Amino acid sequence: MTLSILLTMLFGLMELALALYSYNFISEAAREATRYAIVRGSSCSGFGSACPAAASDVQNYVVGLGYPGLDSSLLTVSTTWPAGDNNPGHTVQVKVSYQFPLTIPFIPNRTINMSSTSQMTIQQ
Repeated sequence: MTLSILLTMLFGLMELALALYSYNFISEAAREATRYAIVRGSSCSGFGSACPAAASDVQNYVVGLGYPGLDSSLLTVSTTWPAGDNNPGHTVQVKVSYQFPLTIPFIPNRTINMSSTSQMTIQQ
């Protein structure tokens, strides 16, 4: 009985460490996606087909970051331009959400909703 309690605590600690790693990724992914969008505004040039960036381009960029251990099907990226356009001087806001599956032995499976939002001013 003591072993099962010890193992549950050990696996729980490992799951919480993975949750912290996932939240760190989500925060970093939101910032990186916002940086991606601010240099791909309405007056950008030299970036090929992703110029200017659309919401789908930002989504594909975040999924393409490929952080290990995260299921990209549980990842949601929402990109908005609060001023309604992507002209330089206006802002872009990116919200990255992740449904972290929490699986600890002897405890019912749950999902932790994590999200991070980043907003920056479009440069070009």
